[in-house]
Amino acid sequence: MTPVTQGRVGVDEPAHTDGFVRGLSEAIGGPLGRHAVRPPRSEYGGPRFWNPIRIVLLLTCVALSLHWVQKSPCRDGAWHDLSQYKEFCYTDVLALYYAEGLRNGELPYRDHPVEYPVVTGAFMGVLGLGVHALGTWYASWHPDPNDRLNEGEWAYNANALVLCALGVATVAMILALRRRRPWDAALFGLAPALFFSATVNWDLLVVALAAAFLYAWARRKPVLAGVLLGFAVSAKFYPVLLLGPLLLLAIRAARWRNLLITTGVGAFTWAVLNVPIWIAYPAAWREFWHLNRVRPIDWGTLWYILARLPGFDDRIAALNNQPEHGKLNAAYFGLFLVACLAIAALAVLAPRRPRLAQLSFLVVAAFLVFGKVWSQQYVLWLLPLAVLARPKWGAFLAWQLAEVGYFLAFYGELMGAELVNRGLPPVFNEWVFLLASGLRIITLCVLMGFVVRDVWYPELDAVRHSYPDDPDGGDFDGAPDAPPGHRRLVGHLRRLSARLPGLAPQPPG
Repeated sequence: MTPVTQGRVGVDEPAHTDGFVRGLSEAIGGPLGRHAVRPPRSEYGGPRFWNPIRIVLLLTCVALSLHWVQKSPCRDGAWHDLSQYKEFCYTDVLALYYAEGLRNGELPYRDHPVEYPVVTGAFMGVLGLGVHALGTWYASWHPDPNDRLNEGEWAYNANALVLCALGVATVAMILALRRRRPWDAALFGLAPALFFSATVNWDLLVVALAAAFLYAWARRKPVLAGVLLGFAVSAKFYPVLLLGPLLLLAIRAARWRNLLITTGVGAFTWAVLNVPIWIAYPAAWREFWHLNRVRPIDWGTLWYILARLPGFDDRIAALNNQPEHGKLNAAYFGLFLVACLAIAALAVLAPRRPRLAQLSFLVVAAFLVFGKVWSQQYVLWLLPLAVLARPKWGAFLAWQLAEVGYFLAFYGELMGAELVNRGLPPVFNEWVFLLASGLRIITLCVLMGFVVRDVWYPELDAVRHSYPDDPDGGDFDGAPDAPPGHRRLVGHLRRLSARLPGLAPQPPG
């Protein structure tokens, strides 16, 4: 399929290349014709001022501003009668400002353990303690005890401002990685999951760091990529999973130098950030690792669903009730390992070397599907990877609608649990939440299936219609691929898979 190009870089227009968007465009007359009169174009394929990049960034800012409005009923911290659940506005950012002692000027790690890695702990500490210092200064100048800053509201606003800026920075990274496909970034900026979950926790910090790591790697700056990876892993642990896809691509391309540099620099950066805290406050530093080891099955996970199905309930309950959850940890990690081996086989046997974003999305998605914990905001981890892996609107929006359903059901479940604790009946049946949880997992797995199909049949990959190889691949982009013997084996496997129902390639779009 020949991409629709425009301008000097061949900008993709979704109404021409995406079947779902093309179908929606029929409601307003269909895609713009080849001979239509257009305003003067910029090098990015849009009008010189209102080009796609500025439009996507503006839409992201509007969406994040509306997110702030959606959370506004909870910003004052005066939660009563379960208002944080009824208004769908609960946020850890505000709750933990009080729970972690920041309102009292306590320093994370030094004064009490923190359940997050050091970079996230430092982030919440700097902003939280800065707000507390401002409140203390204000009180010193205003002796009236009724005239005080609402520190919780200021803390949320400060965190929301920085986190939303990091969300915009993530969109900018996606735009930089997809200069020929700027509208892809709108999938992230306008994603319902971003709208509902942007400031539920501090995950946009690690999402932005992971996106910056991918950008540095794509620009063949292994040292900078290693530094950013070290910071990202010190904010949340999941970015370390991105090393697995890099390893698979290095095996496929037989290129190791930049990967070794990035890994070495990343490990050194992680040590510089973590070792001083580990030495000074060893018990507080270990708290993150301890909590992840002993945490029971979380709401909405595959394990949670199985624990409520006849035939599985007793077995899963036995795993969940085990002290330290050793067997539970072994079970979910074992399933994740099997998934990683399957992804590795796909990467090695695919007829063309997969793209980094495709493998990264599959690995992180498998980690969440089989994990025992899947907090609401973890969907943010997947958003940029999903956009870079498969920028097609149909399956992506189906997954996002399932996430919205889960978001609403989850808050109902939270409210129901609180009502049960008070001796009152829950707001709805447990099966509503189980259905929403199952739909979220199913739609994500369907999206994973489409990515697998694009890897096995690269002619269906939308990104390869705009780029010759892998725009995120860095040192692997344009590198020689597999030897002839490998290609012959893959040819036999492709012919075999084409005979299996559902695996034969379909026309793009």
